Amino acid sequence: PTAFELGRTAADEVLRRYLQDHGDWPKNLVFNLWGSASLRSGGEEVAQVLALMGARPAYDTATGRITGIEVLSPATLGHPRVDVTLRISGLFRDMFPALIALLDAAMRAIALREDASGDNPLADEARDLGCIPPRIFGSAPGTYGSGIEEKLSDGSWDEREELGRIYLDATSHSFSGADGDAIEAHGRFADRVEKADLFVHTGDDPGRDLLDGSADVAFIGGFAAAVAALGGNADVIALDTTDPAKPRARSITQAVTRVVRARAINPRFIAGQMRHGPRGAAELVETVDRLIGFAETTHAIPQSLIEATYDAYLGDADVRDFLISQNLEGARFMAERFRSALRRGLWHPRRNAVDAELETLFSENVA
Repeated sequence: PTAFELGRTAADEVLRRYLQDHGDWPKNLVFNLWGSASLRSGGEEVAQVLALMGARPAYDTATGRITGIEVLSPATLGHPRVDVTLRISGLFRDMFPALIALLDAAMRAIALREDASGDNPLADEARDLGCIPPRIFGSAPGTYGSGIEEKLSDGSWDEREELGRIYLDATSHSFSGADGDAIEAHGRFADRVEKADLFVHTGDDPGRDLLDGSADVAFIGGFAAAVAALGGNADVIALDTTDPAKPRARSITQAVTRVVRARAINPRFIAGQMRHGPRGAAELVETVDRLIGFAETTHAIPQSLIEATYDAYLGDADVRDFLISQNLEGARFMAERFRSALRRGLWHPRRNAVDAELETLFSENVA
């Protein structure tokens, strides 16, 4: 019950943010649902999904166990239901078949309701199709990730729309039924992405942020690239629930800016990493890799952030010497990531000397 109340508060924050930005309620939403977050939070993310759809768990009063789903009326909600599509991770698929079944049951119950027109987009579509459409998608059983990780790491792509199509192809199965059965559903997830008003990715762990993990770039960036490939127009929201009592819904631009300004280029953070030798150097390299990855996939990262990060790392003589002495290959990889931003037109430095500075890291004189 506590997890549901916290999840409902976070769902309200998503709706508030969208209403503030657009003056209307969202109708179609894609939600990133990870197993790791569900393990940490006791199901707050699942609660967010239920609350957005207009449902809540029914509990056995004696044991506190969930026995089913109660579908709430639109009058109780105070807003129309949101048609939520889930993109589940491989870990969630493997660990939580019972939760997949619970969410599928909730979606089916909502699809069969006879709410007023406009109050229940899922039921409206089900009536038009004559069947209940799938709303839980993920990669094929036995596979993991968003599908674009390898392309992002080796840079072997030209346009971000190419990454978007790979992301869509990897989300090849729908999941439903009492056992969370996987069914091939090529192209069905793309329909949901094309119609989406927004995408929500929840961050609940105060010990990490968007530039700490490559999976955040792959899943958030994969969706953004897919929207570009399909010609859609969806907001991308990073929902910060690290303080569960005060959730904050931020655009991906706001969320990454916050991380860069507060952590990545903070002199105290950089000094701390420099005390840890090669491992600290690797942390700086990984930070740049994720920042450029977000720029490449979302096209939502201001050039000023890339410029500020370059100035704090390779533009600072002490930090640059530290990177070269402790992790030369990492320093060269960092330089290559900045060169990638230049090559793809994501960054136009204010100083003409940047090209020459990057090139020196690949010269024989640097050793």
